[in-house]
Amino acid sequence: MANILMTRIDNRLVHGQVGVTWVNYLGANLIVVANDEVSTDEVRQNLMDMVVPDVIGTRYFSIQKTIDVIHMAADDQLIFVVCDTPQDVLRLVEGGVPIKKVNIGNMHFSEGKEQISSTVSVDEDDRKTFKRLHELGVELEIRRVPDEKIEVDILKFI
Repeated sequence: MANILMTRIDNRLVHGQVGVTWVNYLGANLIVVANDEVSTDEVRQNLMDMVVPDVIGTRYFSIQKTIDVIHMAADDQLIFVVCDTPQDVLRLVEGGVPIKKVNIGNMHFSEGKEQISSTVSVDEDDRKTFKRLHELGVELEIRRVPDEKIEVDILKFI
């Protein structure tokens, strides 16, 4: 079974908080960015790789490829999965990826979304998706950085 330490939802995908702070806190040695667009965008991949220490591996897979290959991870790979949206996480979980905990770090505000914390805004589809993840036994938390207290009880909003 893949050693997935945590999965994070962050519209920015990999940046300083993810590539350094969370990786160090979790003890991860591999970041898997599960995102259909970034999986084929070498420029964005290279930009994200710039903030990740050289000793940490990065992989940029589509959602389907992540589902197909995650079970082939080596025992010594300590994996931090990063996704753009809760819908992507749900696709992974329904595809058999053993995700137990999701950290919701950043979901930008846009038209039709309600801001539920300083960095997280949701619409009705997001609420339904979080509810489904919760029903599937996935632990959900909103937290920007590891040493921050959980800001909002997401379950109040689903």
